[in-house]
Amino acid sequence: MDNEQSLELHRSDAFSPLNQYVLGVQEKIAASAAAVYVLHRRTVVNEWYSGTHGFSPGSRPVGADSRFNVASVRKTYLGFAVSLALYEGRIGGLDDPVSDYIADPDGALLAGTTIRHLLTHTHGLASPQKRIFPPGAGWAYNNVGVNLLIRMIGEVFGKPLAQLLNEKVFRPGGFTETGWRKHQTDGLVWLNEAYSSEEGTDINLFVSARELASWGQLHLSKGMWNGMQLIPRPVWEQTAEIISPEGLGDALPRNGFFWFVQDRPRSLTELGHELPAGSYQSLGSTGCACLVIPEKEAVAVRMYNQTGPNPGGYSYLDDIRTFGNTVYGCLNVMDLQADRSP
Repeated sequence: MDNEQSLELHRSDAFSPLNQYVLGVQEKIAASAAAVYVLHRRTVVNEWYSGTHGFSPGSRPVGADSRFNVASVRKTYLGFAVSLALYEGRIGGLDDPVSDYIADPDGALLAGTTIRHLLTHTHGLASPQKRIFPPGAGWAYNNVGVNLLIRMIGEVFGKPLAQLLNEKVFRPGGFTETGWRKHQTDGLVWLNEAYSSEEGTDINLFVSARELASWGQLHLSKGMWNGMQLIPRPVWEQTAEIISPEGLGDALPRNGFFWFVQDRPRSLTELGHELPAGSYQSLGSTGCACLVIPEKEAVAVRMYNQTGPNPGGYSYLDDIRTFGNTVYGCLNVMDLQADRSP
């Protein structure tokens, strides 16, 4: 990781409850590996690792360079690419029909479906051949919209998503522990799955905890990185603004460019109810999550390698909300400790 020199180190014991909580969930969901990484004002205030890359004897211990499959957190990287396409004029606007940018044999099914709908899970498509509600009339989480946007990005940029991110962000920013991988190597917390591509089309984005935190920091700092503006500020700003269609049910989540964004507590959102407005987060099925709290100038990351079904009595929504609330509580404790220090 070439960008670590930009981050100061100042560990705080205020985060012990967070580490203990993540450890407890690790045991509950039968993950062999876990990590926590917290930045506050670009300072590393908590870094914690647990377990090994797998359950087999001799599996490598989890460390700073261990790279986890972040699953659906990859969608925030796609969301960034869509934002960049808008900024560069490759896409006219969020309310443009998807069919303007990709050729699809089921174009009739896409009628009325916009880029906004795909980014906010309000497109109503259960599969490329099945619709469950009209565009903008509800919210349903799946990968149909994701796959359509990946195709669109390839069309408007003339290159795969992974190549675009390598050229625009990863190489200029010194990100060496982030990328789509289809072959197992020593540094990857492997899930024993088969992947067909490294172009950004599969669910195989592997990232270290510290570089996922840096991804969150890039959004928090609006692209300012190591003293340079890495992609214009508006590209980063709009990714975490709520763009969900008007009229959604009160309980339903509100989204930016795939990020879940807090406006106020909602019963079906993954954001903890104690988190302040403007906080945003992304969660993957492996348990990995990236949480950004602008009010606190903080980024918190947790990593797991969950592969099995959720155990009985476990609610992923309760879990991820508790994670966010615990992060926020620890940040408050740290602030109190700082106020009391001479």
